[in-house]
Amino acid sequence: MSKNNAGQFNELATLYEDTAHWPFRKEIEIPSVLQAIGDVEGLSVLDFGCGTGMYSRWLKQRGAGRVVGYDPTKGMLNYARRRAEKESPGISFVTRLSPDLIGQFDLVLAVHVLQYASSGPELQDMCADMVGLLRPDGRLLTLPIHPSYDPRRSYYERYGLRLSADDLQKPYVDGGGVRIRLCKNGKQGSVFAAYWSAASLERALGQAGLRSLKWRELDAPECAALGQAPKELHAYLQKPHSIIIEGVRARDPQ
Repeated sequence: MSKNNAGQFNELATLYEDTAHWPFRKEIEIPSVLQAIGDVEGLSVLDFGCGTGMYSRWLKQRGAGRVVGYDPTKGMLNYARRRAEKESPGISFVTRLSPDLIGQFDLVLAVHVLQYASSGPELQDMCADMVGLLRPDGRLLTLPIHPSYDPRRSYYERYGLRLSADDLQKPYVDGGGVRIRLCKNGKQGSVFAAYWSAASLERALGQAGLRSLKWRELDAPECAALGQAPKELHAYLQKPHSIIIEGVRARDPQ
């Protein structure tokens, strides 16, 4: 992530933490991610682009052994440290990926990170950084903007989220700008991101050494079917703005 992209998050820590209680995250995204991660007992985990550290804290509370939260945004990381000291001691937070972290983790989690690569080379570098942190057969789980998200600003507005493509006539162009605005209960903030197609994401992750790629749609894990989910979440479940991609780091050739 470039310094310009990282800097736009400095003032958003409290708002971003609040989103954990918004229905689309509380009922859909967060349980979907935790279900996909599964048992972390004793695992070494790095939360890439950890933001306020919410996932870092949950992973530590669920029994992960070593937990490292990485984020280049100082404002976010300062908030993350303060919360972790009170709720989940033992998490390390870093602003840079030092060489001693390379190849050390069983799991790398990267939630809402890949969309902040503003160019193809930056996307490739970001994927290489993520995969490089894994041990052979270690697992990466990441959530980019859904390649088939609805680009109309109004579609997600009821959930406190607005995604609007810079070019509504061509919203699905690799590297195309997407403005993401969080707005709920009188609070708001916005950041600028980029769209990446499924093909581009798979290519970048594959070139970085990730194998056995799987795509998982977000759902409401507590509900057996869409019809059982709260009615107000149906539109989001039909067209979620994000999706889970997971894969494992290939073993080095012998």
